[in-house]
Order: sequence, then structure tokens, then C-alpha cells
Amino acid sequence: MPTPTSAERRPLRADAERNRRLILDSARDLFACKGLHVGLDEIARHAGVGVGTVYRRFPDKDALIGELFDDRIQTLVSRLDEAATIPDDWEAFRAFVATFAQMQAEDRGLKELMFSGDRVGRKDVAREQIKPRVSAMVGRAQAAGVLRADLAPPDLALVNIMLGTLADAARDVSPDVWKRALTIVLDGLVVAREGVTALPGEPLDTDQIDTTMRASVARR
Repeated sequence: MPTPTSAERRPLRADAERNRRLILDSARDLFACKGLHVGLDEIARHAGVGVGTVYRRFPDKDALIGELFDDRIQTLVSRLDEAATIPDDWEAFRAFVATFAQMQAEDRGLKELMFSGDRVGRKDVAREQIKPRVSAMVGRAQAAGVLRADLAPPDLALVNIMLGTLADAARDVSPDVWKRALTIVLDGLVVAREGVTALPGEPLDTDQIDTTMRASVARR
């Protein structure tokens, strides 16, 4: 049997790349919406390919997560760096914290990668890139006298855990309610200002609070 020529093999390579892109796009959507517990079978169904195709491209879910989230972490780092270029010290700090909160609110998988105990290696790599940026931003805002002096960089990790938990739990009743919580937190961190910041959106009603609390407990 004659050996296929390079020209004959190209369509296969194009198909393989198309399938790889479909798998990555589907995984990104599902991880963002549902978290990292999504299995390769569900990703294959969402992508419209056979599960065998997924395994040919990625030997296991960790390999898929690695390729997908290396890019997401770099996007986060780039956006944090962009926030740090804002000339006004308080606005830079506000944008820095809001960027982190928004990305984890939009991407449940990213939040889990950053704050869960699973896949420690990737979490640690991400933290190695983010930790010095957080320290630099806190130091800048405190040196400028706009951020309370007793805030430590690890405190922002707790803020992000709180906001991420709220964003997850309230996703079905009020997906942007985390913005109200963030505004309240930031007003508690600024050293001095005239008046208070207007809160975005509307407060949750009693039924929405109950739904959010049940969702929060269910995800533990």
C-alpha cells in the first residue's frame, strides 16, 4: 500500500486541530459554568466528538485543565498588570481587586483552581505569579495613604474566597450581586473619602437570600 503524501495527510491534521479546538472551547465553557468536576464524557458530548477523540488529544483531565488554565492564568495576570498601570493609587487598587473578583465570578473552574486543595502544583504556580503582584499593589496603596495600613496581602485572598463563594451561590438568583459585596468591602478598606460609593444592582429579597444560602451549603 502506498504511503500517503504530505498533501494527503494535511486534512487529517486540520481535522485534529479542529477537534482539539472544539474540545478546549467546550471544556472552557463547562468548567466556567459548572466547575472542574465536569468529566471528559460530558466535555466530549458538548463538543460533539467521541470520547475517544478527547483521549487522543488529552490523555487525562489534568492535561486538559493544564493547557486550558495556563492560558487563563496568563489572562488574569495580564489584566492585573493592566490595572496596576492606572495612575490614581486608589483606582488602581480598586480595579486590581475587581479584576480578580470578576474573573473568578465568571469562571468557576478558575476559582476552584486558585482556591481548592486539588491540583496543588498548578495552584502553586498560579500563586507564584499572583502573590508578588498582590503584595506590590497593597504596598503601593498603603504608601499612598489610601489603603488602611493594617491590611495584609493574604487578607485579599480571604476577600476573594468570600466573593467567589457568593458569586457561586447566587449565580441563579442574582449573578452580579457579588459587585454589591465588593463595593461594601472596598469602602471598608479605603482610608478616607467623601461620602460612600453607590451600591450597584439591587439587594436580594428574602427568597433569593434563602436560595443563595441553600446553594452555598450544597456546594461545600
